Amino acid sequence: MHKRIHHPNENLSNEFRKGMVETEPKSLRTYTPTQAVLAESSGIFHWTPEGRRLYDFTSGVLVANLGHNSAAWMNRFLVYMGYRSLLAKSDGQQSLATPAQPFFRAAPLTAYNAITPVEVKANQTLLKLMRGCPGGARLEKILWAASGSEAVQKALWASLARSQSRDIILATRFGFHGKKGLSQAITGSETDHDRDPRVKFISFPMKERLDVSQRMDAFDFTPYAMELRFLKNEFGNRITALCTEPYLGGGGSYHPPTGYLQGLQNFCRENDILFILDEVQSNFGRTGSMFAFQTYGLEPDLVILGKGLGNGVAVAAVVGRGDILDSLDYGEASDTWSANPMQAAATLATLEEFHEQNILAKMKVSSAILEEGLLKLKQFPFVAHLRGEHGGMVWGLEFKDYGGVTGPEWANRFVLANYLGSFQRKDSDFGKGQIQDGIHFLGPLAKKVIRISPPLIIKPQEASDAVQLMHLAGQSLAIDGAKQC
Repeated sequence: MHKRIHHPNENLSNEFRKGMVETEPKSLRTYTPTQAVLAESSGIFHWTPEGRRLYDFTSGVLVANLGHNSAAWMNRFLVYMGYRSLLAKSDGQQSLATPAQPFFRAAPLTAYNAITPVEVKANQTLLKLMRGCPGGARLEKILWAASGSEAVQKALWASLARSQSRDIILATRFGFHGKKGLSQAITGSETDHDRDPRVKFISFPMKERLDVSQRMDAFDFTPYAMELRFLKNEFGNRITALCTEPYLGGGGSYHPPTGYLQGLQNFCRENDILFILDEVQSNFGRTGSMFAFQTYGLEPDLVILGKGLGNGVAVAAVVGRGDILDSLDYGEASDTWSANPMQAAATLATLEEFHEQNILAKMKVSSAILEEGLLKLKQFPFVAHLRGEHGGMVWGLEFKDYGGVTGPEWANRFVLANYLGSFQRKDSDFGKGQIQDGIHFLGPLAKKVIRISPPLIIKPQEASDAVQLMHLAGQSLAIDGAKQC
């Protein structure tokens, strides 16, 4: 049963937490020590039912890259769905439906097995963008999905379908690709329960990139090449594909040397193995480029997109070689929701906003401010490492054992302190009379790593203010920790 969390001065939120515990199993969500209740959102902020403002440093798990409830994005979405002209006729008080006219004409919400104009436009627009990027030459067709894990599943189905004699899939150890079927099979490592014998794991460089201070260190691919040769000698031409994340997301935010990923790709090219890049967490700016294959100088056979692709609408896709995606026959990758008009409209709205608002160029300024401030958190004795890409918008802050308290416990305390704002501050810090802000984080990755991933549209001043809040939280934890020693 859920453990209901109760926070002081949050009577409304506590009632909602009670209702959630009574009506939902705990398996529906991951553990976060705050159990935040979010009543409203706008831009980079959430508001609790009590009206307290929280900086969203999760982007809803790397989804709301363009911020929450962007008016410009929503207008584009409504136009593609055929709603805007209809809504413009409403005075805001009158229902869209009348007894004489209970329905209205617009794009359907679902169009299973049919073709819609907005879908075809989304296909063409996304392919043109990706093929125009360095490394996008192999990206010829799109296989839509409703979630990232489903898209991973479809990519692996297509890889297995190209030849009945090729049944072995390689995956990087401690990656996260989903919780369903084959996507779960390539998640984690060989020591996890319920393993698929077709999946073999290879190492990912972690010790070589524990901290951003190691970004420019030399990298030796030799031990990884030896692992790959061993697997090739054992399984020969049975290996059909190798799938990796550009950086390990759920595994603790490890950002590899470019030489590692390029080494994997070279191995695949030399042995007719498909190179699959799971960009569900890293696409749309998180590593500093629109797509991570640009950041790392890659040319993948299949790229898996999701999360930020729809900026809040559930959509994912496999984009890749036509001959591979055509290996699947009629119906073998179809489902109720894939390629529906809402997904296509959301994708088009996202692509247009990135292009017209020059999102990535503006992001760089805030990225530098955030990284500088996050590095200063290493002054606290319970903070071990910071990981991320230069100019990107996702970092992993790793905690360590200190003062008789474990790293995982310090990480949870940091999440809670930032949410509650339970540290003391002067009025002059943020202006007199302002309600105390907090920061919304999710629970730790790999038990002791906090992911920092605000929307890409965070402004420089907002980035600076949020960093100050994190430092105040760190100071309060350090003082409390000293008292306990």
